[in-house]
Amino acid sequence: MVNRTAPEPRTLAPGAVFDWLDETAEQRARAGLTRTLRSRPADDPVLDLAGNDYLGLTRHPAVTGAAADAALRWGGGATGSRLVTGTTALHTELEQELADFCGAEAALVFSSGYTANLAALTALTDPDTLIVSDAYNHASLIDGCRLARADVHRAPHSDPHAVAGILAGRERPRALVVTDSVFSVDGNAAPLAELAAVTRRFGAALLVDDAHGLGVLGPGGSGAPAAAGLAGAPDLVATVTLSKSLGSQGGAVLGPRRVVRHLTETARTFIFDTGLAPAAAGAALGALRLLRAEPHRAERAREVARALAARLTAAGLHASTPDAAVVSVRAPGPEAAVGWAADCRRAGLAVGCFRPPSVPDGISRLRLTARGDLTDEQIAEAVRVIAATAPEGERTVG
Repeated sequence: MVNRTAPEPRTLAPGAVFDWLDETAEQRARAGLTRTLRSRPADDPVLDLAGNDYLGLTRHPAVTGAAADAALRWGGGATGSRLVTGTTALHTELEQELADFCGAEAALVFSSGYTANLAALTALTDPDTLIVSDAYNHASLIDGCRLARADVHRAPHSDPHAVAGILAGRERPRALVVTDSVFSVDGNAAPLAELAAVTRRFGAALLVDDAHGLGVLGPGGSGAPAAAGLAGAPDLVATVTLSKSLGSQGGAVLGPRRVVRHLTETARTFIFDTGLAPAAAGAALGALRLLRAEPHRAERAREVARALAARLTAAGLHASTPDAAVVSVRAPGPEAAVGWAADCRRAGLAVGCFRPPSVPDGISRLRLTARGDLTDEQIAEAVRVIAATAPEGERTVG
């Protein structure tokens, strides 16, 4: 009989169990990847090109008024899961109007766009499914792929031919192609029509994250699938956020009615999550109705993006060509990008700062939101500040 003795336990001071966090924080700091929270006042005078308020509706009276009315009528929270007590008549109304606006059969509202993406990817796939995911997809789609029990293949960015090659060699009986409609880093649009043709040729479904397309692309801002002629397609599912063009909070999945029914009954981020707060649902509904009444807001957002890109390029900076309302400006590295963004803020302009690992290509950049409510004077001022604070050597012209 072998005499086995238990190993001696390691003795550590209680706080020492997290010492490794300090080491990793130091590593991030050396790489210029430290991230910090910055509280902003309600009356912040800084010109905001960092958020995702594409249509400038977050503070619109029609939106804030709808939020206040919903909170007064329904309360501060939804009180429970959507399947228990968290579905109000307001949620149902929002889903019906959102589906109608986007040309889908049905919609299902979630507490965030992130949970909507997790729901779609985990509930619509299983071990018999092949997922083909664009290399530049948003983190929420990547996390959904990781949580899915499917066979996941990473496809080259915006390459329908490569997607076709992966689908042609599949062994699983089902397949789902996953892509952003507008990629959040540079603002370039996915080739949705070509991807839809490929998925249909190989009997696959298409999942489109339209977070940055809703309110900006398509007729009156009805989204990228509508712009590509795919609204209401029986083999397409779209996810959206309510926190960007609609100036609120939350997300939704839109698609065939049987898809929405399946998610209602099986999606864990729907079943086990508290419903979207009534104020957020009311704000989103108010913004949606405003957009339907004033469809020119979508085109204005695109106009602002084109103006920003053209003027920044004319100033000698490396600006992306926008397909929607996102414009990025290349920076020489992570630390330079952080310093550039900080200099812009000190000059009265808030811009986004994207660095690895948030950017799939490893290139650091400033990210600008082309809000549809910006005036020509504000556009000119934004360009002036960005150009004046540019790191040494970034401008290609004097």
